[in-house]
Amino acid sequence: MSPLTPATNPDPHAALRRDVHDLGAMLGDTLREQVGKDLFDNVERVRNLAKNARAGNEEDFRELEGLLQRLPVGDTLNISRAFAHFLTLANVAEQHHRVRRRRVYLRSPETAPQRGSFSETFRRLLEEGVTRDDLHKTICRLQIECVLTAHPTEVVRRTLLRKHNRIAALLAQRDTGDLTAFERDDVAESLHRDITSCWLTDEIRRTRPTPLDEAHGGLAYLEETLWDIVPRFLRQLSAALKKYTGRPLPLGAAPLRFGSWMGGDRDGNPHVTAEITRKVCLQARRQAIQLYARDLKALAAELSMTACSDALSARTGGAHEPYRAPLDGVQERLDATLQDVNARLAGQPSDTDTAGAYVEADELADDLLLCYESLQEVGAGTIADGPLLDTLRRVACFGLTLARLDIRQDAARHRDVLDAYTRAQGLGAYGEWDEARRQAFLGGALQADPVPIAAQSLEDPSHREALETFRTIAELGPDALGAYVISMAQTPSDILAVEFLQHQAGCRRRLPVVPLFETVDALAQAGATIRRLLAIPWYRHQLGGSLQVMVGYSDSAKDAGILTAGWELYKAQEDLVQVCREYDIRLTLFHGRGGSIGRGGGPTHAAIQSQPPGSVDGRLRVTEQGEMIQSKFGIPGIALRTLEVYATAVAEATLRPSPAPSPAWRRLMEQLSQTAMTAYRRLVREDDRFVPYFQAATPEAVLGELNIGSRPARRRAAVDVDSLRAIPWIFSWTQTRLMLPSWLGVGEALQEALNQDRRAELQAMYRDWPFWHSTLDLIAMVMAKADMRIAACYDEWLVPEALQPFGEALRSRFAAASRAVLAVTGRDDLLAGNPVLRRSIDVRNPYVDPLNIVQADLLRRFRESSEDDVLHDALLVTVNGIAAGMRNTG
Repeated sequence: MSPLTPATNPDPHAALRRDVHDLGAMLGDTLREQVGKDLFDNVERVRNLAKNARAGNEEDFRELEGLLQRLPVGDTLNISRAFAHFLTLANVAEQHHRVRRRRVYLRSPETAPQRGSFSETFRRLLEEGVTRDDLHKTICRLQIECVLTAHPTEVVRRTLLRKHNRIAALLAQRDTGDLTAFERDDVAESLHRDITSCWLTDEIRRTRPTPLDEAHGGLAYLEETLWDIVPRFLRQLSAALKKYTGRPLPLGAAPLRFGSWMGGDRDGNPHVTAEITRKVCLQARRQAIQLYARDLKALAAELSMTACSDALSARTGGAHEPYRAPLDGVQERLDATLQDVNARLAGQPSDTDTAGAYVEADELADDLLLCYESLQEVGAGTIADGPLLDTLRRVACFGLTLARLDIRQDAARHRDVLDAYTRAQGLGAYGEWDEARRQAFLGGALQADPVPIAAQSLEDPSHREALETFRTIAELGPDALGAYVISMAQTPSDILAVEFLQHQAGCRRRLPVVPLFETVDALAQAGATIRRLLAIPWYRHQLGGSLQVMVGYSDSAKDAGILTAGWELYKAQEDLVQVCREYDIRLTLFHGRGGSIGRGGGPTHAAIQSQPPGSVDGRLRVTEQGEMIQSKFGIPGIALRTLEVYATAVAEATLRPSPAPSPAWRRLMEQLSQTAMTAYRRLVREDDRFVPYFQAATPEAVLGELNIGSRPARRRAAVDVDSLRAIPWIFSWTQTRLMLPSWLGVGEALQEALNQDRRAELQAMYRDWPFWHSTLDLIAMVMAKADMRIAACYDEWLVPEALQPFGEALRSRFAAASRAVLAVTGRDDLLAGNPVLRRSIDVRNPYVDPLNIVQADLLRRFRESSEDDVLHDALLVTVNGIAAGMRNTG
């Protein structure tokens, strides 16, 4: 029996502690071998002092500060690297442990099913009164799409991520119960080798990635993990459906698909051009065709049987091996498709017979389906439901492009293009027209024949580039593209403008135009904006009965604080659901979430369950950004669990939506929101000390040198909060452990209600309203990661004396917010309900603390002299290490 089974090991986390200990020991061996015993001894001394300081020994904390300040920069660099590598290895071990715990659940009949699993969710829903028919119907009509984005929050180089995945695979191999002594030693040597390889690899990106680099990284997850995981996920889903409803998943069902913004998101990124978008789409198509060709080779080897249906026999002219003959035809069409793609990528006219190339995924599915149906007809269903079924399901999920690419652009760019166009046509200045005149102009043009806009009529190169984007959309077609997302959408004309530009570019099948409402004001008007759009008969008709709307978490939270943003997002979704019901339109909400709590992150199941009733209804689009792509899809076992949780959470939210808040709770929530927003804005927007303090106390100025994304960190060359993107805004406060965006304003709002004797009402909301429960739990989770003693170090060494009282006041506000959160949740510790996370944070703190101290000291030195390359590298290593230790960045 494996030592990991509950029967022989009552402590479910002993294996995790063993893995962390062993990986740490191997890292120590690597340090002795590669850098020397003196450096290793220094690392151990720092680690012990940090542990003692965490245990409450203030003298050891001061000694730790002094020791790290006295070290030469070269030693500081190596110590920082050592702690950063340990934190990364601990992350790898934790991820593997999640897979291990899932397997324990699955193989132990005496253990209750894992929460959020197919078995647990389907059984519970049936027990709660959901019929088998409704459960089956809901699962079969799920439309979930995970959209991978290149938002720059992944600090780890792709080279190192691959090594970390190998380490996780070796830990899984070590768990095998029947390894021989030689095999076990071989695994240990391989682990040591990979850890040494990590140490000897430069963890700093020396050049900024291009949009093409980012797209290649995203496609790598689809090829290396999800290509194999999706069929496994669908097999497990189908088996669970059959067990609990009596019917499996239908053949063509694709409850979960993937999209991408990598190479299509041009909002604020001048490096994403029409040509980049074209190349990314064609390269994705080429990669998909190559993967199908690999599948086809395996299928041709397997399908050697001779018995077949009359239809297949007629198709193959009575061939002796009737399955291989049509597969040869499929391979020829794949070859033709690949030649066509390669020619287009080379900028050459294709010499391929385009009639032989696949244009849409349904053509490939139909060719394979003939073989599948024949095998079923002749009693070889067990063969049909093997790799052939897996390939058919890949076609349904990935199509011919792996992930359809969204286009994103700011609404202001479209307004500028139209203004230049109308001026050139002698029609006046579009930018000066009121909303009614804009709508009248666009509505008339959209119902007339398209008149292509001449590029030479636009003087500004950025306007011509925007026009070229729409021509690229017309060339690529909807099979390669997903939707056109409009950032900072505010009015109906913002949506109609994109419809007009597609119309004029000759797009035969126009992309769905998706408004993105992302500020508090825009969210408050979202329902009214969509109502005005749906009142236009032409627009409503061309929708085809379905509409997609995106809501943004990042900018709304930066605009008004996390509490207000959460409530405004909730209300906006309610309004959108109501409006679409009035017009009998199927609504899909697209959630622009990030990894951190300040950008809408958090546990997937809880996030979906806390949405307003009716806002999910079997359909969901959501962004997966930065480090969350690796966290959710980098390791096969984690990816499988991620897909399962998405499916069960969306199904449960559809069949058992969360209750709507009572009028009394809504009134209290409005009060909390207004108080929180006032407190937040008074500090961030109205206090003249805030921006200078932010610049002094955080490493914001050096984040752009991490080269973690192709997009600039600021929207414009200005020194204010508005110009800073939401990602570095949160990234900076995470580095200093103040975590300000995730709690500022919360304490004032809660304390005001507590002072009004509304504790019982707040606690009832926490107990019975999933939205409020999830909101407070997420805030508490982030606050538990904060550390005011560390934040004070940054102030002590970096902040001018005149601004230090400002920092002290912030830390006092944090303490007050913590007390208020505990009063509402009724707990004596912020993580009393999450012991696993509490233990994880406690393990990491002694390793993150030294990195924070080093970073604060290095920032001080760097500001005095930025010419020292070793100092510069050491500073960037601390940023990477702290990000690894905190487990979220932006």
